Amino acid sequence: EVFSDVHKNPVKTDVLKGKASYQSTDRDVIVGIGGGVALDVARAIALSINHHRDLFDYDDLIGGDKYVTEPIPPFVTVPTTSGTGSEVGRSAIISEDESKKKRILFAPTLMAKIVFADPELTMDLPAFVTAATGMDALTHNIEAYLSKNWNPMCSGIALEGIKLIGESIETATLKPDLEARSKMLMASMMGAIAFQKGLGIVHSLAHPLSSLLDTHHGLANAINLPYGLEFNYEGFEDRYEQMGLMVGLKQGDGKKIIQYISDLNETLGLPSKLSAIGVKEDHIDTLASLAIADFCHPNNPKPVTELDFRTIYKGAL
Repeated sequence: EVFSDVHKNPVKTDVLKGKASYQSTDRDVIVGIGGGVALDVARAIALSINHHRDLFDYDDLIGGDKYVTEPIPPFVTVPTTSGTGSEVGRSAIISEDESKKKRILFAPTLMAKIVFADPELTMDLPAFVTAATGMDALTHNIEAYLSKNWNPMCSGIALEGIKLIGESIETATLKPDLEARSKMLMASMMGAIAFQKGLGIVHSLAHPLSSLLDTHHGLANAINLPYGLEFNYEGFEDRYEQMGLMVGLKQGDGKKIIQYISDLNETLGLPSKLSAIGVKEDHIDTLASLAIADFCHPNNPKPVTELDFRTIYKGAL
């Protein structure tokens, strides 16, 4: 049975429809095939099968993981994009239908039993999807590395992920070959592993764009990444130096990684300003209010205020 009735940014009713499909067709295994949306919805469906409280009672941000006590049906993931790395994750981000507020469903038992990560399945992705999802993977690795939390293993994985993406994202997007697609898929999974350390300001800038304007998550990250990096630079120059070395910048050129990201977006055909995706001046206060309430920026290397978010959005407009 195939269930594919999901939104671009998944909502609770997508999961409930999937649960009903599973039950009405008497299934016994869930195989998630696709990008981050498909895999997150599949994981949330897997959670819901033997857990019958309201779906958002399981929100990790309110301690809902304590209710995840029952067996999860056999769950397999087959990624077809190199972006979220959800295939190796333990969580699903699902939004409320009306408010579009994002909720996190999390439990270690939500990890897939088997992952088939085959780069050949990504070969036919359009250039835009390759670029946007690839920049999502890059943002995961960069923000994980910059996160204030201490996890040397995740930091090392993140740096290697940055290196792999620097070597391959242009080729994977513009002249795809199996080697470049393989590196991107591996780096995507590495980003998802690394961000167990935490994410940061870029994701808190990006999430409200998906909530308010239904923007593709990877695209939202791509546009905001240079501006978030600019905000975080002072005081963390040594980390920028390390990231710069990973993408081939010379010793002492760490700050140039900000321009490197801007140039990379342009090379990949992605916009550099929020106005290009429909953001207007009168959206900024709402976006900033949503951003300060987001769950990612507490792990940012430096504190962020609502005024900071408003200033960054205006600069990116």
